[in-house]
Amino acid sequence: MKVTAIYFSPTGGSKKSANSLAAALSDGRHTEIDLTPATETAVSRSFGPDDFVVFSIPCYKGRVPIIAAQRMAGIRGNQTPCIVSVTYGNRDYDDALLELHNLAAEQGFLVQAAAALVGRHTYGEIQVGRPDDKDAAENRRFVEELRAARHNDFSKAATLKIKGQVPYRGEGSGGKFYPLTSDACTQCGLCVAECPTHAIADDCRTIDADKCLSCFRCLRLCPVNAKNMDTEPYLSFARDFSQKLAARRENEYIF
Repeated sequence: MKVTAIYFSPTGGSKKSANSLAAALSDGRHTEIDLTPATETAVSRSFGPDDFVVFSIPCYKGRVPIIAAQRMAGIRGNQTPCIVSVTYGNRDYDDALLELHNLAAEQGFLVQAAAALVGRHTYGEIQVGRPDDKDAAENRRFVEELRAARHNDFSKAATLKIKGQVPYRGEGSGGKFYPLTSDACTQCGLCVAECPTHAIADDCRTIDADKCLSCFRCLRLCPVNAKNMDTEPYLSFARDFSQKLAARRENEYIF
């Protein structure tokens, strides 16, 4: 079977998770579709019964990010087996995994399993470095157990007990903190080009708050660390939030 990892991953955590799961399924011979970039043309792909897709998205306020759901709309399955996974920052994934499961099923995929995987939180210093090697090893073990349990027969959707509720609570929007830009900025344009929603103007400084996801992709990518969150309201929040979520949470696998 041909395995494809499909992810929306502004800061790389969901990409790591998707590729880890897909590599375990394919011995590393999988392809990728990145839904993160803001492109002029929507991604459109169809998959059949001989394909296997791994979906991975981050959890935003307990939901699938609205922009990720919109970009998934062009991905269609035809009796195509898949795994759905959400990456969350050590707090909770609320309704996000159930929502992703339902989105995939509605678009023609046969969901075989689901995973709630811990990654670095956007804010503060929470689970920095995750997903890590231990997480990757757990993903491999999960895939091995799934294949053994199904005897490599993925022709039917699984009945999964995924927590959450419908109607879903809240909405998959961004946060309330928007990046600043210091005088160190060289106007290289990297943040403008890499912003998932075109929220950064060509001057590299002006942020459209209505478009910004507060994903902090620009902070992670800026080559001179000009993008920052050096404001007391954010720093105070981040300190408290980091302390609150300091204890390591473990991944959850459902199949």
